[in-house]
Amino acid sequence: MQLKTILTVIVLACALPACAVNVNVNDTQLIGSSETDEDRILSVLSTQQSAWNAGDIDTFMAGYWQSPELRFASGGSVTKGWQETRDRYHANYSDRALMGELSFSDLDVNMVSSDAAVVHGAWSLARAEDNPSGLFTLVFRDLDGGWKIVSDTTTSAD
Repeated sequence: MQLKTILTVIVLACALPACAVNVNVNDTQLIGSSETDEDRILSVLSTQQSAWNAGDIDTFMAGYWQSPELRFASGGSVTKGWQETRDRYHANYSDRALMGELSFSDLDVNMVSSDAAVVHGAWSLARAEDNPSGLFTLVFRDLDGGWKIVSDTTTSAD
């Protein structure tokens, strides 16, 4: 009888670890965190806006997928690649006066799957000489535990 009890304890000791729950970053809703994927995506945009308004294009670019497959469409042309997009921003916004103050508005986040979202919104720049504005459509993917823009189509109302 005692041997049966010892064997039962050994079997349970070996089996219980297999029943453990593996919780990862994307399971925060299951453990009571109120931050959603939409919140994380909006945080990327907020960080980009703050970086832009600080004159920091390189930090602004951290919101984009650092890949040669990044797609950026604006002004009637398509730029492929993170480095090429970064270079385009630096060329077109070479000083703080050209950068102005960036504002995003009318943000609409549409989750299309657990690791992909489409964001529609409006942008505007407040500058001394003008106030350009327009619309954008961003495709976000959850890559390596962080939401990144993989495709950006930005239009100008001007």
